[in-house]
Order: sequence, then structure tokens, then C-alpha cells
Amino acid sequence: MAALQKRGRHSGIVVLFILLGTLWEAGARTIRYSVLEELDKGSFVGNIANDLGLEPRELAERGVRIVSRGRTQLFALNPQSGSLVTADRIDREELCAQTAPCLVSFNILIEDKLNLYPVEVEIVDINDNTPRFFREELEVKIMENAVPSSRFPLMEARDPDVGTNSLQSYQLSPNQHFSLVVQNGDDGAKYPELVLERVLDREEKAVHHLLLTASDGGHPPRSQTARIQVTVVDVNDHAPVFSLPQYQVTVPENVPVGARLLTVHAVDLDEGVNGEVTYSFRKITQKILQIFRLNPHTGELSTLEGLDYEESSYYEMEVQAQDGPGSMTRAKVIITVLDVNDNAPEVTVTSVSNSIPEDTPPGTVVALFYLQDRDSSKNGEVTCTISENLPFKLERSIDNYYRLMTAKNLDREKCSVYNITLKATDGGTPPLSSETHISMNVADTNDNPPAFPQSSYSVYIPENNPRGASIFSVTAHDPDSHENAQVTYSLSEDTLHGASLSSYVSINSDTGILYALHSFDYEQFRDLQLRVTAHDSGDPPLSSNVSLSIFILDQNDNTPEILYPAPPTDGSTGVELAPRSAEPGYLVTKVVAVDRDSGQNAWLSYRLLKASEPGLFAVGLHTGEVRTARALLDRDALKQSLVVAVQDHGQPPLSATVTLTVAVADNIPDVLADLGSIRTPADPGDSDLTLYLVVAVAAVSCVFLAFVIVLLALRLRRWHASRLLQASGGGLVGVPASHFVGVDGVRAFLQTYSHEVSLTADSRESHVIFPQPNYADTLISLATCEKKDPLLTSIDFRECKDEAENIQQAPPNTDWRFSQTQRPGTSGSQNGDETGTWPNNQFDTEMLQAMILASASEAADGSSTLGGGTGTMGLSARYGPQFTLQHVPDYRQNVYIPGSNATLTSAAGKRDGKAPAGGNGNKKKSGKKEKK
Repeated sequence: MAALQKRGRHSGIVVLFILLGTLWEAGARTIRYSVLEELDKGSFVGNIANDLGLEPRELAERGVRIVSRGRTQLFALNPQSGSLVTADRIDREELCAQTAPCLVSFNILIEDKLNLYPVEVEIVDINDNTPRFFREELEVKIMENAVPSSRFPLMEARDPDVGTNSLQSYQLSPNQHFSLVVQNGDDGAKYPELVLERVLDREEKAVHHLLLTASDGGHPPRSQTARIQVTVVDVNDHAPVFSLPQYQVTVPENVPVGARLLTVHAVDLDEGVNGEVTYSFRKITQKILQIFRLNPHTGELSTLEGLDYEESSYYEMEVQAQDGPGSMTRAKVIITVLDVNDNAPEVTVTSVSNSIPEDTPPGTVVALFYLQDRDSSKNGEVTCTISENLPFKLERSIDNYYRLMTAKNLDREKCSVYNITLKATDGGTPPLSSETHISMNVADTNDNPPAFPQSSYSVYIPENNPRGASIFSVTAHDPDSHENAQVTYSLSEDTLHGASLSSYVSINSDTGILYALHSFDYEQFRDLQLRVTAHDSGDPPLSSNVSLSIFILDQNDNTPEILYPAPPTDGSTGVELAPRSAEPGYLVTKVVAVDRDSGQNAWLSYRLLKASEPGLFAVGLHTGEVRTARALLDRDALKQSLVVAVQDHGQPPLSATVTLTVAVADNIPDVLADLGSIRTPADPGDSDLTLYLVVAVAAVSCVFLAFVIVLLALRLRRWHASRLLQASGGGLVGVPASHFVGVDGVRAFLQTYSHEVSLTADSRESHVIFPQPNYADTLISLATCEKKDPLLTSIDFRECKDEAENIQQAPPNTDWRFSQTQRPGTSGSQNGDETGTWPNNQFDTEMLQAMILASASEAADGSSTLGGGTGTMGLSARYGPQFTLQHVPDYRQNVYIPGSNATLTSAAGKRDGKAPAGGNGNKKKSGKKEKK
């Protein structure tokens, strides 16, 4: 039985209960069987599987079992044969007493569908009991003057069998004085009476011995004999007479033990011993003798133990009154027991499912139970209730069976266990009740996806983080249980800079901790956009997403990068020019630096770290502009060395330095005069390198000189031919006009070449400057050509100095200098006035193009005379290819051709025969070029 109940509990988890309607159940057919009593245990009663329409194996599969109403189980199911068998020996007399037919009712429950089928089994009587007399000996006293035909009641026999197996007849042993008559009572019982046939004579025979035999109708019949002793008594004229022929009393079942129920009373008119009446039970069972007591002298009937209405509600017995001589009479006593509400209702749970899925639909049966109250009438009327705040309801089935079913949708996350109290109350006064508790577990189903506390997360991590370090943790909560609540995490696939995000960040699938797989660089990217997905382990799995933004915080990991002046690659320093006439605040140059960091880490400040002449120059804190702090004096050295430090505002701050060389001079010749004083210290190995350079330049110069000589010869020949043509009046026929230019009657070639070799004045090391041919920027007069050979292979510095003293050179045109806003620096700071104009004719344009091509050639082969080599001014570091045009504004309007007073702004004036602005004499040709 326990196994079937356990199987029923487990099946309730998996199978949804299918309900049967109450009307269907009320009309379900009753299965009836009959079986003989006293059969051995396991005896066949009926084929219950066949009657239910099932196969024998289905009895166990579908949880078919017997449910009874609190009575000892008399029958069982044989799962192998599908039969209903006896569970033990059955005694019909103990079960039903004298009731016929004896029916045992129970129900067959099919667990999987909670179907109930009523079954009735009739217990058929067999002749297993012999008629028995209350006593084996009976004494009867008869007055000797008794008239024939007088009747004297005898003790009757009892047979618990019914039908033909019960008591059928009495027989009296043969004698001369008595015969036997059997009377049938209202209840069907047979009462024997002794009939006097002949007059008795005490003197002849005072005692008569007779045998009374009681027999039933069984096969074979059973019988028992009692001895009767008839005593002939002297004359007694009156017999006792009861006041009532029948005594009735109604008492409650809770009457105290020993309480007097009633008193029987009989009167005998005789006197003396003949009038003394005694009382005794006549027709009574052994069970009644244990419950009631009759006082033989007073006739009081009292209880020996408590009455129980549920065991017997009605008692019937006979009492007799007998006087001293033996005359007797009898009366019937009927005791009716009234029910008292002394039994609380009982709840018997027939089937219950300990666990139900939370997605169980409303109306699903989860438990079946039976209510009973041993009391009767209203005391036995039972009602059952449950708490109203539960998602369950009760529905009555057949008989007193109730079904507990779901009334609403269940949600395990709100309540995982329901403790249901079934309260049964009867209708007695006062009412009695009992409670039965059912614990109902709600099994989880995967109906909730994992949920993140926030819809998005923002994470801030500094750059240069260690690889493999955890950077953040996300947690999703799933209100489900067990595997439905086991959450795993993953990152959605995406790319960043062509690489998968999984190569930058990984996530622990169990804990949700994110790890950085790379050391992030703020300068490479500043944020990552991720999407974290949380999956549970349910079937099917549910998931949810959350967006995660990782912001890289900048660290001060980049030193300032100086764009201008560009760091030299050959150990030289750039040279800036500052005229001696510069006023305080004159912009000498501007240090331009950038920092790849951002924010405060990229805020740059400039300061003068070291200066050869303190107080002469000042550096703008935020602009990096190098300006004169005071007026330049004659005693100030030609070469001024400045060390400018650029520092950011990071923690800790990073800095970079740049060394500036400022040449204090009004013009380039002044600088050349003291060239040796502004060279940077060289390594001891520079002497050998210089020697190699001199040899190489000398070889190249020889080749170039040969080319120039050949070219000059050709030019002279052409010039000589032109003079002959002029003399002959033919003019210059066949020579393109664009190759000549005339100013004030002076005619010269447009293309000129120069070659200059310079030697240091105060050093043992020679320095050769060999510029490539370029276009001249001035026009040479015939007088100048006569005095000086235009093609010079060497120039002595002292000669140049003497010539400079003798020939008053025109002051430089102020247009060639950069204005304060046109100094190299960041774009956007050039808002000053620009006095120069861009060439507006073909002649000037060709000259500018030639100059730019020559400058580009010098930057390519490193042979520029204005480069940063040893002993040179190092101007290429200022205007060389390291400093691209994107770092300076467009200075094409202010192009100055070093070594000449001619500027592009005065080109138009030249063609018109006007002197250029700021010029006051002959122009000196110079081979020095300044690139820009």
C-alpha cells in the first residue's frame, strides 16, 4: 500500500490530472462481487482489471488502488493477475452480525486520472456456527397443581449464522408429562416453551430431567443440547406480574458509567417466600452482560461501562421476575442510545501530489481526500474549508470525497511552498473540527530570464592596465531555481579596428568577471562598447543582454613631442637669427610641441631652462614664443644658446627639451664672418669625416667647374656672335628673347651659376661649400661683370670683408623678414600684416620655381651650404624637410632670396626700371641660398 502511495505521489509531478465531472462520478456504475466468508487469504473475489477495462499490467502503471472509509482493509489487488483477492480471513458474523445481506463497500481509485469506481462485495454466510444456549442447565419450577396445557418459557439458543444456517428447530427429549412448542418472535427469533401435558404429583416424582436440543439448517446441520431440570413445587397461587410489558428508555451516549437507566418492577400477591420476587436477564448476549447490570432485588438497570452510539445505538433484552417457589414472568427492555457530538471529523487523504509544476493550469486536481464523522444526523454532517488566500479550491466528488484543485496560476518565484490546512467541521453543538496539513511544493519551470540590476554599465579604467587583470564584474539574477537559475555569461561578437572584441576583453562564463587581454592605449582608442549576454540553463534557455561601455582613462605616458625646431639627426642644432636692432619683445622663434595625451596631461607649458646669456631672452609660458627680453647690446655674443623645456601637467609631469642657437646679426655675411664661433662641438672622429667630405666635394667641384667652363665658353661664343650681329645690324637672330633681360641698357643672361669654396678662418679643418647651380635672383650690370668675373671658383673671406667695407651695400629689405605673426608656429597664429606680394609675371615665377627646385635638391642630397653641417650656420635645420609645410603658414608672399636686396615684391619695379624698395646701389651676387 505504501508503495502505491509513493508511486502516486511521484506520478503527480509528471502527469497533469484529468478531472472527472461530479455528475459523471455520481452515475458511475457499481461493480459487485460475492465471496464466501472464512476463505483463506488471497482467495479470488473477482477480475477487477477486466471490469475496469484495463490490462493487468496497467494496474500498477496507472496507480490503481483500493480506498476504504477507515475500515480494516479486507481486500487487495493482485497486480500480476489483475484480480481482487481477500486480504485476510473474513468473518461475516463479526462484520455484519445478523444483518443480511452482508455488504462491504469500497472504492477503486485510478491514480493517474483520479477516477473512482464504487465496488460492493457481498459476504456469503456459511454454516460455521453452532446454536448455543446461554446456559447449559436450566431449572424450571412448576406448581404441582398446574393445569395441563400450561406453558413455561425456556431458555432459547442463539446462532449467529443467517438464513438456513441459523437456528431452525428445537427438540425435547421424550417424556410423559411435557411437550415442546416453538414460538416465532417479531424479530424472527424462535422461542421454545415447555407445555404441561399431564398433571404433576410432587409426591410421585418431585424432579423431572429433560434434554432440549437446538438445531440449525446447515449442511451438515449443527446442534447443541441443554439440560432442563423441572422441579415440582408445592402450590403457589400467584406469579409475579411486571408493571409494564415493555420498558423503554432513551439515554445519551455520554451517560456516566454506573448511572441508573431504568427500574423494572414486578408484583407478586403471594405472601412470604412465595411473594419474594427476584430479577434476572432472560434473553441477553454476552456483550450486553458486559455493558449492563440488573440488580436482582431492586430491578435497577445500570451501565457497567460507557455507551457508544457509533458501536450500537439500540439495545434490546428480556428480564424475568421470579418468586420464591419459582413462578416467573418476563418483560422486554429496549434501550435507545442518543448520539452526542463526541467525535471530531476525520480527514483521510487518499491521494496527494507533493510537487506540482508552476505552469499547472487552473482546475488541475492535486489531492483527493475523504471526510467522515462517526456521529449521526447533524453531528455527522461535515464541511471542509481551506484558507481563502491560497490559489486552491475544493470541489466535492462522490460520497464524502473532496478534490483539491488549483484555482489560479501558480508562480514559484512568489511562493515555492504552500502549506494547505484542510479544516473539517461538523454540524454538532458545539461543533467539532479537525485539521489536516498538506505541504505542496511548486516545481520550478524556466519562465524567468536572467535579469541585470541595470540596463547598462559604464566602466572607467586607466590605460596601460596590466594584461589579464579583472576590470569589472556583472551579475545577473535569475529568480528560478536549480539549473533554471544557473547563469552563464558571454560577450557578443563584434570587431574593433578589424579585430574581434574577444581579443581585447574576455569574460568568465560562470562568475561574470571581465578581464582585459591587452594593455589599453588611450591614444589608440578611447572606449569599447560591449554587450554581455546572460543565459540560464533551462530548457529552452532564456537570456537577457546588457550594454557595457568601457572608457579608457588617459595616463600621462607620453612626453611632449617637439615639432619645431625639429630635432637634428646629425648632431647639429638649428640657428635662429635675431637682428641687433631688435627691440624688447621681438619674436625670435617659436617652439611648437604637441602631447599625444589629452586633457590636463596634454596641457603644455614652456620655460627657459638654460641660457648662455641670462635675461636676454624669455619664453612664453603657454605659447612657446622666444622673444627678446631686452634690447641687444654690442657686447652680447654672436652665438646665444638656449635650452627650452616643454612640460605637461600630468602626474607625474613629463617634459622634453630642445636646444636653440640664436645668431645675433643683422645679415648673413655677419654671421659668416664669425662662423666658427657658432659651430657645435664635434666628436674627435669628425676630423676624418670632414676630410672625406672635403675630398668628395672637391671631386664634385672639379667636375662642375669643367662643366661651367664649357658652358661659359659656349656663352662667350654666343655673346661674341651677338656683338658681331649688332655690328652688322642683324640683331640677335635665333636667340630667344626670354634668355635676355635688359635694365637701363644693360643686357645679361638670365641664367647664372655660382660656385663657392669657403674655408674656416680660425680652424685647422677646411669646409667646402658646393651649391648646385641655380637661378640668380639679381641682374648683373656690364660694369660689374667687367670688374669681377661672374663665375668665381673661390671667395676669400677677407676679400669679401674688404669689399664689403669698400662697397656700400644696400640695407636689407625689411620685407624679407617674418613678421611677428609669421614666425614658425601653430597655424592660426599668423594674423599679422604681410607686405610681400606673390610674383605676378612669368619672369619672376620662373625665378621662384628655380629657387624652390634648387632648395629641394639641396635637401635631398644634404649638400646645402646652409645645412647644419660642421662649421655651417645650420639653417637647413630650420627650413629643411624635417619641418613640413603643415607646421607653418603659407609664406609664399614673403620670399627672400638670401645674399641680395632683391625681393619678389620689387620684381615689377625692376622691369619698370625702378630701384627696389630699400635698395640703394649695386647688388652683390651671392651663392648662399636659404630654403623655406
